[in-house]
Amino acid sequence: MATDHIGTERIQNAEVVLHGLREALAQAGITLPSLQLHHSTWSASDDGGAALLSLGAVDLATARKLTEVVGRRRSTEQS
Repeated sequence: MATDHIGTERIQNAEVVLHGLREALAQAGITLPSLQLHHSTWSASDDGGAALLSLGAVDLATARKLTEVVGRRRSTEQS
């Protein structure tokens, strides 16, 4: 069925994004142990839904590192 293909494609796309996010975080020295794709969770959107990623809970050291990396990125974009 066509909708099965669309659903499979969305999950595959989400898995690509998940892998890319995990790699980018690793390059910044950040690990999110609970980072995962929710195969059964879809958000409402114009195209019929999108896969959701869960970033999970993080400790304070990880939150500080995320803040530092995002803040550094924002500073370079504003320059």
